[in-house]
Amino acid sequence: MKNINPVYLDCNATTPVEPKVLEVINEYLLTEYGNAGSRTHDRGQQAKKAVQTARQQVADLVGAQLDEVIFTSGATESNNLSILGLADYGREEGRMHIISTEIEHKAVLEPLEQLSKQGFNVTLLPVGEDGVIDPQSVADALTSETLLVSVMHVNNETGMIQPIEEIATILEGHEAFFHVDAAQSFGKLIAPLQNQRIDLISASAHKIYGPKGIGALIMRRRDYDLPPLKPLVFGGGQERGLRPGTLPVPLIAGFGEAAALAQSNSAQREEKCRENQTAALKALENIKYELNGDLEKTIPHTLNISITGVDSEATMLCLKGLVELSNGSACTSASYTPSHVLAAMGYSDDRIQFAIRISWSHLTDEIPWAEMAKRIAAVQGV
Repeated sequence: MKNINPVYLDCNATTPVEPKVLEVINEYLLTEYGNAGSRTHDRGQQAKKAVQTARQQVADLVGAQLDEVIFTSGATESNNLSILGLADYGREEGRMHIISTEIEHKAVLEPLEQLSKQGFNVTLLPVGEDGVIDPQSVADALTSETLLVSVMHVNNETGMIQPIEEIATILEGHEAFFHVDAAQSFGKLIAPLQNQRIDLISASAHKIYGPKGIGALIMRRRDYDLPPLKPLVFGGGQERGLRPGTLPVPLIAGFGEAAALAQSNSAQREEKCRENQTAALKALENIKYELNGDLEKTIPHTLNISITGVDSEATMLCLKGLVELSNGSACTSASYTPSHVLAAMGYSDDRIQFAIRISWSHLTDEIPWAEMAKRIAAVQGV
């Protein structure tokens, strides 16, 4: 009988919403639906209180202060604000050098490309076959003109964890701002993001079992001063003038609840995800594949593998109706272009073409690993 409810294994693209988060969202959609900018009545005050509560919940997760959290539409906007928002300051100070990596999300690479066209010098650091940058390469690339170092925490395609704590140590005493795209790690790898040398952190609620359309930019003070960002849009003055517009209170409240749940349940969630990773590797023992990256440096809810001799589209087709997964980033999946991440790792065209990404969560239903392996083996002819 056809399985009409395939198991969702594309959690790096987006996650299901936690039931408790949905309850909070509905409360502020249906009952406490006031505008947080309205000060003359109770519903407005309740909305403002909900926003501030959520701001504190997000701040607590990374060891920041309440007023260091700016709500945005998601990590993409936060990345753009972090990078493009520093441009004027960089020009004024004569610091027009930026360091990043070849494996960043397009939400970082494309803003960097825009600044490059405007005269900024952008250094993109390579990664090894394991998909991880060498922290020493950051030290070697630093100059007195370096304005910004932007390094993602966890790669969205491979799940590789980047050494942001080591980079933070390298940047001690240097004026460069340190931005971390934490879309895949916020609420999952908690301690590293609490490092006070990280100036800017981008996060999205829908990666941590919250709603789509809301995220945050955490801006840490340095010597009592916030990073000198300029807004990209204007009008209204909300969020310190950096992100004007009516605040989506239900989404913000849901994001705050998701952040609080992530903080209190992180250990149990990690354990559940690691159990799934172990089960996946055991089931895959009977097929021929290559693991893309280093298992020891992989976040526990992700595997990126290349099925030997089988195109990724063929793999996904043979698993149709059983599970839902992907062959790369959701933001670029429609383009069918080879993964720039796997290419940066030095892999062959075939290995890249054969690659699939499997990502799950603590909410994922029982995963049919054995049946997945059986179907793949049949296509592979094993």
